[in-house]
Amino acid sequence: MSQDPSQFEAGKFVLCARIEHQGRITAIVPLDTTESGGGGWSITIGDSAAILGDCHVGDSICTNGACLTVTEFNADSSDNGGWFKVGVAPETLDKTDLGERKVGDLVNLERALAAHVRFGGHFVQGHVDTTVTIVRKEPDGNSLRLTFQVPEATPSRASMLPYIIPKGFIALDGASLTVTTVNDEERTFGVMLIAHTQSKIGLGVKDIGAKVNVEVDMVGKYVEKAVAAALGGEGEGGIKAMIERAVEKAVEKKLASGGNVA
Repeated sequence: MSQDPSQFEAGKFVLCARIEHQGRITAIVPLDTTESGGGGWSITIGDSAAILGDCHVGDSICTNGACLTVTEFNADSSDNGGWFKVGVAPETLDKTDLGERKVGDLVNLERALAAHVRFGGHFVQGHVDTTVTIVRKEPDGNSLRLTFQVPEATPSRASMLPYIIPKGFIALDGASLTVTTVNDEERTFGVMLIAHTQSKIGLGVKDIGAKVNVEVDMVGKYVEKAVAAALGGEGEGGIKAMIERAVEKAVEKKLASGGNVA
């Protein structure tokens, strides 16, 4: 779950959800009127010198799974361990847990992945789909089993559950993990954290009831859209249209051969 910082390159934002570093929130300003704050919500993250050696203003750093833009930074480790500031848009506050983070909290960090390195996780964009809630934590030897509940679908937000499958990939707070169980009736899914992963990401120390940022596998979204388009539309309408066309062709064929359709 952690990688050598030299494997990451600023300015080319493709991620593999392998946590590079953990930083600590040193400031949260809901209305930051400084030039780097832009009059909006800002978060400053310290203890981050390890990933700031090639940083530039305007670069993106994935923070707990959310792609955020660096507006100011100081790579000098003598200043709060090196820090960077990011702006957080209302959409991000709505879709992630970042609005609930507090000064002192640890956050998972990942820079863009350089094209010349081995790919170790799965493709993610740093675009959080929703948050899920931790409902169970169960030690299993030196590993930890976590169970999460997916929010119910609403008219404005579809359920993410169809994109979560056993043994599939999922990004939780920016970390690529393997789904171990899925229960559609309870709207839950589970993952297991080995001891190494527990020591490298903050997920294992979150309490029951805490929110976790989720980005589902983008491949599933593309497949769904492509299939829906091939079937003549999205959702049930497309499938219905396909069935109707199939029935019409069968009837036409039967009539053309002189058969009885009754």
